[in-house]
Amino acid sequence: MSQLFEPFQIGPLRLANRIIIAPMCQYSASEGSALDWHLIHLGHLALSGAGLLIVEATAVSAEGRITAGDLGLYSEASEAALARVLAAVRANSPIKVGMQLAHAGRKASSRAPWQGGAQIPLGEPGSWPAVAPSALPHAPGEQAPIALDAAGMAKIRADFARAATRAARLGIDGLEIHAAHGYLLHQFLSPIANQRSDEYGGSLDNRMRFPLEIFDVVRAAFPDDRPVWARISATDWVAGGWDIDGTVALSQALKARGCAAIHVSSGGVSPQQKIQVGPGYQVPFAQRVKAEVGLPTIAVGLITEAEQAEAIVASGQADAVSLARAMLYDPRWPWHAAAQLGARVAAPHQYWRSQPREYKDLFENAAFGAR
Repeated sequence: MSQLFEPFQIGPLRLANRIIIAPMCQYSASEGSALDWHLIHLGHLALSGAGLLIVEATAVSAEGRITAGDLGLYSEASEAALARVLAAVRANSPIKVGMQLAHAGRKASSRAPWQGGAQIPLGEPGSWPAVAPSALPHAPGEQAPIALDAAGMAKIRADFARAATRAARLGIDGLEIHAAHGYLLHQFLSPIANQRSDEYGGSLDNRMRFPLEIFDVVRAAFPDDRPVWARISATDWVAGGWDIDGTVALSQALKARGCAAIHVSSGGVSPQQKIQVGPGYQVPFAQRVKAEVGLPTIAVGLITEAEQAEAIVASGQADAVSLARAMLYDPRWPWHAAAQLGARVAAPHQYWRSQPREYKDLFENAAFGAR
C-alpha cells in the first residue's frame, strides 16, 4: 500500500491522501476579486485527486498585494467573488480547500512576472507605497518601503483577523499563514530585512514577535474546529540571514500556540540568495522540523516524481508533499502517481473511462458533487 495515498490529518482536518496542491499566485484578479480564470484554474485542480487544494496567496489588504492582479480577501466584493468560485468547486469536487493569507510587505507594488516582475516606482500608474519592518528596499534601485509604526502594525493585525473571519464565512477548511518567500512576516523574521531597534527587532525572540502575533489573531478569528498552520522559509540562503535554527525555534513557538502544521519552503528575502537547487532540495529542512518540533510537516520544492514523493513520506522525512509547478504542468499528477504506485485515487465518474486498461482499478468512488 502506498503511504503517499494514506489519509493525512492536519489538526482536525482529515485529508484523503498526502498530496497537497501548493498555493500559486495567478496575478489575474481585479481589485482583489477572483475572476473566471480562478474558477477554471481552481476548478480543474479540484478534479486532480489531491488531498488538499490551497488557494493562492490571498492579500489581507489592497496595499498588501504583490501586484495589482493579486487575489485578495479584504472587501465585500472580493469575498463575494471567491464565494462564487468556491461554490463551483464544492458542487463538483470533494477536495478540501485551504487558503494562504498573505501580506507582501516591501515586495508589494510590483508588476506581474510576465511583465518582468519589477517593482513599480512610486508615482507611476499602478504603484502604491509599500510597508516593511524597516525602510530597506528589497533590491538595489527599488523604492525604500515605509517602516511600520505601532499604528501600521495594529492595522495589519486587524486586516489578518478580518480576512480570517471572511475565510470562515466562505467555508475554507483551513488557513495557512504566509511567513515565507520574502513577504512581510518573513521580513520581520530575517535580520536582512529587519533592522528595528524596538521590541520587534534585534533578538530572535523580538523578530518572531510580530509573526506570532499574526498567528494568534488569525487563530482567534478562525473556528476552533478548523486548522491554522504556517508556511516558513527555512533559510534565506544568505550568510547572516534567517536560518534553519530560527525556523525550528519559530515552529516550536507556533506549536505552543496551536499551529497545526509547518509547510517548509526557503528563500525569497534577498536577491543575494544562493540556492542550492536540486530534486527535493528543501526536504532536509522539513525533515529537521519534523524531528525537532513534532508537528505534521509538509515538504515542497522540486518534488516532481511519484517514487520521489513516496520515498519522502515513507522514510518519514515529511508527513506530506506539496506540489506547485509540477501540478500546473500535469493537473492529473495524483492519478498518474497512483497508477505508478499501485494505489487508488478519487476521480469524477465522467472521467472514469479515461483509465488505461492496465489501470482499470485506479479510480475509486468519491462524492464528486455538492458537499
